[in-house]
Amino acid sequence: MAPSIIPEPQSIVLADGHFTVTDGTPVLCAAGDSDCSWTADYLAKLVKRTRGLSLAPRTGDTAPPPHGAILLRRLDDLKATGAEGYRLDVTHDGIVVSAGTRAGLFYGCVSVWELLTQTEGRAPSIDVAALHITDAPRFAWRGLMLDSVRHFQSPAFVKSFIDTMALHKLNVLQWHLTDDQGWRLEIKRYPRLTSVGAWRVPAGAGAAADIDPATGKPRLYGGFYTQDEIRDIVAYAKRRNVTIVPEIEMPGHALAAIVAYPKLGSVKNPPKQVSSDWGVFPYLYNVDDSTFDFLENVLTEVMELFPSQYIHVGGDEAVKDQWKASPKIQARMHALGVADENALQGYFTARIGKFLAAHGRRLIGWDEILEGGVPPDATITSWRGIDGAITAAKTGHDAVLSPAPTLYFDNRQAEGPDEPPGRGAIVSLKDVYDFNPAPTSLTSEQQSHIVGLQANIWTEHIRTEDRVDYAAFPRTAALAELAWSPAAAHDWHSFLVRLPTQLGRYRALGIRHSESALTVRVSAQFDRATNDAAVSLTNQADFGSIHYTLDGKPPTEDAPLYKAPFTLPLPSHITAGAFVNGAALTAPTSDNLTMLSLRRRDSHELKLCSNNIPLSLEDDAPVDGPRAVFMVDIMNPCWIYPHVDLTGLASIEAGVGQVPFNFQVGDDIRKIVLLPPQTPEGELEVHLDSCSGERIAVLPLAPAVANDTVTTLRAALAPQQGVHDLCFVFTRRSVDPIWAIDRVQLVPADKPAVPGRE
Repeated sequence: MAPSIIPEPQSIVLADGHFTVTDGTPVLCAAGDSDCSWTADYLAKLVKRTRGLSLAPRTGDTAPPPHGAILLRRLDDLKATGAEGYRLDVTHDGIVVSAGTRAGLFYGCVSVWELLTQTEGRAPSIDVAALHITDAPRFAWRGLMLDSVRHFQSPAFVKSFIDTMALHKLNVLQWHLTDDQGWRLEIKRYPRLTSVGAWRVPAGAGAAADIDPATGKPRLYGGFYTQDEIRDIVAYAKRRNVTIVPEIEMPGHALAAIVAYPKLGSVKNPPKQVSSDWGVFPYLYNVDDSTFDFLENVLTEVMELFPSQYIHVGGDEAVKDQWKASPKIQARMHALGVADENALQGYFTARIGKFLAAHGRRLIGWDEILEGGVPPDATITSWRGIDGAITAAKTGHDAVLSPAPTLYFDNRQAEGPDEPPGRGAIVSLKDVYDFNPAPTSLTSEQQSHIVGLQANIWTEHIRTEDRVDYAAFPRTAALAELAWSPAAAHDWHSFLVRLPTQLGRYRALGIRHSESALTVRVSAQFDRATNDAAVSLTNQADFGSIHYTLDGKPPTEDAPLYKAPFTLPLPSHITAGAFVNGAALTAPTSDNLTMLSLRRRDSHELKLCSNNIPLSLEDDAPVDGPRAVFMVDIMNPCWIYPHVDLTGLASIEAGVGQVPFNFQVGDDIRKIVLLPPQTPEGELEVHLDSCSGERIAVLPLAPAVANDTVTTLRAALAPQQGVHDLCFVFTRRSVDPIWAIDRVQLVPADKPAVPGRE
């Protein structure tokens, strides 16, 4: 059986025998090869950390290859492996990694580490099966984008994130460092970019009440990276074969810079504070020569810090309203002979591109920059689907595929209330793996302009560092296989077989990650005919055999096998897990099934009333500690509890919370319908069968108005019969705050209400 390596190598040929690695196994490099020596030390540290074995890196005479060692060998002929490829041979005598470059040696050593981590835990020795691997990447650009603007991550986290990228053989980190909500990069010439532009007060009543005793004002949130920290991170990434491509947004997403230096803006009186809103702002840089001087000065310092060939200039979502409304900018357009505002952005981009080219760099931007014309050597990051990449490739421009929603890792990975907040759409592990990076509308020559893939981690709704990792992994493993492995090796089942070993590596390294694709989900419905629970067990990937217990003990493969939905008496406790070849794929899932639990729904388990893309929003309070997470359509906060048997129900409970409407939605705000309240504070109304149906319950919001967290409201229900849909909708006078449901509990007449969750 082939070993578990992700991404799948170009070729693995198994052979007879094995080599045993033990404490003291040498890792050999030629004398004077400092890059090889660093890589040998890196491998030794990885193995020590994950398996407890102490390898012995050393330099010296490596020809002929000695027995009983791991040899890292440089090849004189680069063509033999390419710029990032390697060969890996395991025989009974030892392990040999051969490569023509430092990058190839590094990736070969990553694969050696993967061979040594086919199982978890400490080991006195490890047998590695004999084999021959030939490997090289499919694409040159294999990347992730990290948004450090919306929520600042520490330098230590950025380094650990780069480490994990490198273990997936990814080689580009696009680092989103400037946007409307913050400026994260120290620029010596313009200190207000960070002293002013790097800080904001978070939205919501919770943050407004969090007073900083030093200032007597709400506590500021933010941070920035000093130039020394940047140099350290860039060097750290380089050693791991990761190039950092800095992103400095222009002409839009510029509010933080404009707040710091108002003369950069296109209106006379821009905001005086960095905003905590999400969405698309209208604030664009103006097109004065002095503004281009500012940007060129900024980019000069950026280029001194980042040796990347590419500098990303953003260019997305540049709403042109302020340019259209400015007589000064219109006069400038006329003087330049520019036909319209899109063409003005083209002029803007071309001028910056010319400056970068003069310094030996290349401009890259989001696909909107195509609309106004782009410099001949510009590269496109295609995020609005793949059309931007197709247009770019057909016109001779290189492109990176980064389409929403599939490669937007701020989308949630699975259903259920236990998933962290994020965009409400589900982008599963299989969705990522099934993405096709070879658009069929391109010829083979045009396809050569698709230089790679990149997934984006926007952090509006990913507040913590642990959640960034959770959003990234293991979906990054699927991305890595798309970007590295040959198309012919693409096989979902093979990937699933190798995935549990990868999850074990994450555990060994302490990397927060999602196991939602393999974790068993318990679904249960109340069966009134029998007063039992109708239970079904599934996992998202439909992988492995599911076994369960009813006595609270963890299941094994000897426990009952789930074959089809079944019924259980109430109350019952079920524990279930998925298995392959006797091994549990993840930790088991447990659920207490009671008369009340089967009539309770979290907001993530309710249906929304419209087809808008929802958000899984975290409450703004408490400032410290766990917060509720609400599934909500911000344009139409309305929920459906479908197919409820109302027979015998006496009352209804709803946990409700409020989150700030901190969203820039432009004219779309007029589309939000506000239902007039009956009381000053408003109500939660419950309607029968449809949202315009009979109102069967009203829960006044007065008790919840002064509570920044979740409040439980209760109301009696008049006797009802049969199965119905219930619609939950709030009355309110303003879009701010957004009232949201946390949970709904239906209470039978013979069962007293229990506050909170059972």
